[in-house]
Amino acid sequence: MANFNESMTFPSGATLNNRLMMAPMTTQLSFFNGVITEDEINYYAERSKGLGAVITGAANVQDLGKGWPGELSIAHDEMVPRLSDLATAIKENGAKAIVQIFHGGRMTNRATLSGEQTVSASAVPAERPHAETPRALSEAEIKETIQAFGEATRRAIEAGFDGVELHGANTYLIQQFFSPHSNRRNDQWGGSLENRYRFIDELLKSVFQAVDTYAKKPFIVGYRFSPEEFETPGIRFEETIWLVEQLRETKLDYLHVSLNTYDRIARSDSYNQKSILRYVHETLQGKIPLVGVGNVRNRKDVEAVLADAELVAVGQQLLVDPEWAVKLSENRDAELVTKPFAQAYQELYLPNPLYNFLKVRYQSTVNI
Repeated sequence: MANFNESMTFPSGATLNNRLMMAPMTTQLSFFNGVITEDEINYYAERSKGLGAVITGAANVQDLGKGWPGELSIAHDEMVPRLSDLATAIKENGAKAIVQIFHGGRMTNRATLSGEQTVSASAVPAERPHAETPRALSEAEIKETIQAFGEATRRAIEAGFDGVELHGANTYLIQQFFSPHSNRRNDQWGGSLENRYRFIDELLKSVFQAVDTYAKKPFIVGYRFSPEEFETPGIRFEETIWLVEQLRETKLDYLHVSLNTYDRIARSDSYNQKSILRYVHETLQGKIPLVGVGNVRNRKDVEAVLADAELVAVGQQLLVDPEWAVKLSENRDAELVTKPFAQAYQELYLPNPLYNFLKVRYQSTVNI
């Protein structure tokens, strides 16, 4: 098991100073058109101290991929200057800057899309209140979206980011193509596991082509995924193991499993003797580094994750405890914030859009 203070070199050759990463989190701090604000830059800069890498919140690769108000965008070349300012601010403290790129697919609405209908693999609404029915992407639109991820990667390189993370988790478009719930297509993009994986495979080709063409130094490419879905039909953990087996043979620098708690157990009867994190780690066979995440708050949590992963991503703890990584490295554990997140966020300054977003999220939460 590695110590969190040890450096980490990825397959691409890029090296992190340590094994701690800031997990991608929604901030809603960008302007209405996706341009990065000064508040957003300050937010990330403050939390980048002592980390090996910072992964930004999701950045849409197309206007139709916008998931919520205040979301940053990487969909147009005019976004590059402010993206560059963000990357610079993160890297000033020694952390690598990774921008998460995504498309919201059906997990958005007409109001967010200025009246446009949402899109997905198929015309199937999500199983959530007030979900809108999307229209199925055409073959040409699928190819345009794949190219958009490549173009987003080019912009990330031009802006000075050290890497991109493909957001294939949390029910957004990449996951929608792999899920049998949202993908009911009967063409080459749907049906069998192999066909539902095709969109991911083509995305990786597009992203790595951009890296090979434009990157002048090692550039990190990661992939985040959710292990299972509750819908029927939906992604089951057995299918996720198959997905991990495919991804471990690619040029990816890391896989990042999206979990609310790092010790979560799968719902599958065939995979309930160990944690999801351990099953995924064993499946990877050491070929690609794994990032563990989920309610990491202290040194004990970090060590527990590193027993089954090479890297630790920290989300809400860094939100309420900006110098968490510095405290940990300096053995100032007694100073770590331990209050419930629903209480802790109210006790520090946060820009108003983010504060209001958290207020809505935590208003019915007793102890998270």
